[in-house]
Amino acid sequence: MAKVIMVQGTMSNAGKSLIVAGLCRIFAQDGYRVVPFKSQNMALNSYITEDGLEMGRAQVMQAEAAGVKPSVLMNPILLKPTNDVGSQVIVKGEVLGNMRARDYFAYKKKLVPTICEAFSELEKQADIIVMEGAGSPAEINLKSDDIVNMGLAKLVDAPVLLVGDIDRGGVFAQLLGTLMLLEEDEKARVKGLIINKFRGDKTILDPGVEMLEERGGVKVAGVVPYMHLSIEDEDSLSGQLDNHDVGVIDLAVIRFPRISNFTDFNVFERLEGVSVRYVSSVQELGQPDMIFLPGSKNTMGDLRWMRQNGLEAAVKKLAVHIPVWGICGGYQMLGRTISDPHGVENENSLCEPLYPAHCEAISHEPDTIAVERIKRDGALPLRGMELIDTDTTLMPEKMRTQTRGKFENVTGIFSTLSGLEFSGYEIHMGKTTVSTGEHQTPLVQLADGRTDGVQRMEKGSEAPGVYGSYVHGIFDDGDIAVRIVQALADKKRVSWKPEAGGDYHAFKEQQYDKLAQGLREHLDMEYVYSILQESRISS
Repeated sequence: MAKVIMVQGTMSNAGKSLIVAGLCRIFAQDGYRVVPFKSQNMALNSYITEDGLEMGRAQVMQAEAAGVKPSVLMNPILLKPTNDVGSQVIVKGEVLGNMRARDYFAYKKKLVPTICEAFSELEKQADIIVMEGAGSPAEINLKSDDIVNMGLAKLVDAPVLLVGDIDRGGVFAQLLGTLMLLEEDEKARVKGLIINKFRGDKTILDPGVEMLEERGGVKVAGVVPYMHLSIEDEDSLSGQLDNHDVGVIDLAVIRFPRISNFTDFNVFERLEGVSVRYVSSVQELGQPDMIFLPGSKNTMGDLRWMRQNGLEAAVKKLAVHIPVWGICGGYQMLGRTISDPHGVENENSLCEPLYPAHCEAISHEPDTIAVERIKRDGALPLRGMELIDTDTTLMPEKMRTQTRGKFENVTGIFSTLSGLEFSGYEIHMGKTTVSTGEHQTPLVQLADGRTDGVQRMEKGSEAPGVYGSYVHGIFDDGDIAVRIVQALADKKRVSWKPEAGGDYHAFKEQQYDKLAQGLREHLDMEYVYSILQESRISS
């Protein structure tokens, strides 16, 4: 039977994901077979496994740290918000349907067998399972029927490490307040406290640590410093989205309200002198050297948002002088039209008509009038940005596949990409028809024989071109990102030489080792191992 340990937090973004990743790395370095597990994740960053199933990227990152292949068993339930009151519900890697928060809260009890099944399968593969909670275990309104924090810890008999974020202030109140709000049997599961993201001289904190242990009755297992790492964050709460510093080469990513898979651009952040700024207004956009349109969980809604706040017009104006590159939903926006005849992105129907299983699950009947209205309204194409000649129709079936390929004969500013190979994945609910001709050609050739994306160059024009692709992770392999930045530097006539060499995947391995080293130095790992060894003895 695998040993288990669970990391919970006093709030979202307390650093649970990185603590889990670091523990996974340490246990793997120490010779154990280790896997991460998060029963339910809410995030817009997702990944496609080798078998074409969808899971949260945080567990992918943790699996990489553990040195194992990602599996949906590590994240059996993924919630991808579609609006402020509802999410797309993905179970065991496949879409169940769109649910309002209240409906999902009533339904989630039915997913307990799925969680237990996934956990049991992982036990067969691992010596240690490092589990991650979500948000806080002390959310009073969510404690009944909990399947991701203390409810799950009880289900699998897991000891808990509770993490607080001192960088936000009030860490002692966070930790003590959480302990006070737990039931006695829940509090008994908390075997260690972790103060995370500390800056400064730890000795100044020592009196507070002593008082925390005295009042909380739980040992402080470590004070972890704020570590400057380039490791993928879980969701759009990530601090990296708030960066506004401008580098020698300035890359602007449009920060859609429903931005997804913004991890596509992490590879650029490690390059010296390169800024990656996430912008949500014309004022923030400024004069970048390149613009990226990222993925979106609500492509048509985010395009309307760009149109209303003036970003669409600003991007089109800048496209005369700088390259624009769209990925997935951003690629769809660049085209002539987007149509939604099946109501894929509709936010108002009582029950998403695409998923009858969901209707049955929450005891709703599809609203026939609403369905017909959705089909009628969705059949009217939404005008795109008209920067490339494509037309997209959103479809009920989600495309989910890992892929690899190579860049076709790229012309213009990014000609040095021609022939370079890449690997990545596709995840989209749309089919795009591409018009090719003198000004527009396919961007990449995929290994399965398909072409993907476009590059549009106006002959005789000084415009550097517009690019689009469905492939996530297309910039990660080899020196693709370096060549893009070098081309921008040459165009700008500035001197730029990359200090970070080598493959991005090798760079990430170095970061996981750095994280593990930091935790070894600042966590009482002997105590953590004692907690682990005593887990599930009576089970």
